[in-house]
Amino acid sequence: MDIKSLTREELEARFAAWNHPAYRVTQLLDWLYARHATDWDVMSNLPKLLRQQLRTEFTLQTLQLVHTQGAPDTTQKFLWKLADGAFIESVLIPANPALYGEASDRQTLCISTQVGCAYGCKFCASGLEGWKRNLEVYEIVEQIQAVERLHSTPPAGAAPATPALPARPSARAVDNLVVMGMGEPLANYDNLLTALKILNAPWGGGIGARKITISTSGLAPQIRQLASEPMQFRLAISLHAATNSVRNILMPVNKKYPLAELTAACEDYQRVKGRMITLEYILIAGVNDSLDQVRPLAMLSQRLFAKVNLIPYNHVEDLTWQRPTDAVCENFLAELEKFKVAATLRREKGHDIDAACGQLRLKTERAMAAAETKTTRQESPTP
Repeated sequence: MDIKSLTREELEARFAAWNHPAYRVTQLLDWLYARHATDWDVMSNLPKLLRQQLRTEFTLQTLQLVHTQGAPDTTQKFLWKLADGAFIESVLIPANPALYGEASDRQTLCISTQVGCAYGCKFCASGLEGWKRNLEVYEIVEQIQAVERLHSTPPAGAAPATPALPARPSARAVDNLVVMGMGEPLANYDNLLTALKILNAPWGGGIGARKITISTSGLAPQIRQLASEPMQFRLAISLHAATNSVRNILMPVNKKYPLAELTAACEDYQRVKGRMITLEYILIAGVNDSLDQVRPLAMLSQRLFAKVNLIPYNHVEDLTWQRPTDAVCENFLAELEKFKVAATLRREKGHDIDAACGQLRLKTERAMAAAETKTTRQESPTP
């Protein structure tokens, strides 16, 4: 097991069994989450025996950065390679008032929870190659750690940190967390919740629960389960249609949990949590962007006391769906606001870097497969 899959309580139990004092856990956690250490040997204030026990018992894995798209001051997409060779994506988004209402000096990281996706939303690249596996706890946690590590790397020409004592970063790279990348988060429920507990804890990632948003395509039982959790995470519903006829076209999950069941689960969630829900609505040309879709969306939003986040579609290669014009998106927003619905329109966050979930991974895997096929053909003997 990787060390970043364990909670503080689990580490304390292990250290007690090894007869190490509890303060050693605090020292270890400082190395892992404040200094983002990637090597047991740099943990210089831990006894050599303890470091050897940790090395023997646990891994300390990191994500391999394969590719980055975007500039440091704009939306950045990261393609990570996992230990088994699989790929996942994260996206760092400079926030503005249209992104969950956060201040403009905030940065939001969108993270993945699965390799691929089994839910097959028709507009999404994540599930085009199917579902492969759930991410482990540390693979979820490490997405944030890896971005923070990149952020704290000294610029070219600057004196590097002392190898034996990595400095604590003076500023965070990630202020807000959105679990809305590759995969269905609530289909990897246990690993996700453990990872978020680590990322929320003062000894871990230190990201406030109200700055963490979990998105789901509509898994009603897990929404109710999430309501029973003590942490005050935010909930977003990947809705994309407010009628069953349109949602059935876009999202196969709606056939198992249609809008009536999803709405009831959201109402149960709100009765327990008393928190506003966000309805995510990707505007797709000719599918769900006509003004006759505004009223049912407004009615649902009012029933759930939910705000609506309108997102113009990011085109996915191999899919026929198209992005509406800016005028269509603005008109949809204006009509929605006539119903006194709290709504925002995301005005360009990553459209130029293929920021739709799974696109960069898909292109990379296909390029690798094509290169492997070409090499095989070249190496095959001529008949």
